[in-house]
Amino acid sequence: MKFEHFAINVPDVRTTTKWYVENLGLSIVRSIEQAPYTKFLADETGRVVIELYSNTTVPVPDYPSMPPLNFHIAFVAANAKQVEERLIAAGATLFKEETLPDGSFLVMMRDPWGVPLQFCQRAKPF
Repeated sequence: MKFEHFAINVPDVRTTTKWYVENLGLSIVRSIEQAPYTKFLADETGRVVIELYSNTTVPVPDYPSMPPLNFHIAFVAANAKQVEERLIAAGATLFKEETLPDGSFLVMMRDPWGVPLQFCQRAKPF
């Protein structure tokens, strides 16, 4: 099996998409302009894709109340502290910083809508 995408329902897909493109460096690879306004966003490799949509037939999860260890979207970061500072300026909030025993530095944040994001500065990349 080959991974295709991971999907999340968000309250305002257009605003969320704009923020993810501008602040996380993702790019729109497919877009549906009718409800639920689905956007497929790819990372810089084009290999990993997140689907965002605003589907009103089901409740949007209460992301701000979800513990980030239950669900989060993780990104590689060459300098996680710089990413943290830049995203706070863009409306994200810090949840936790952590240095692992192997020297990896992890920053857990929430986007402006509460979706948990993690930035991984790994001592030994995957």
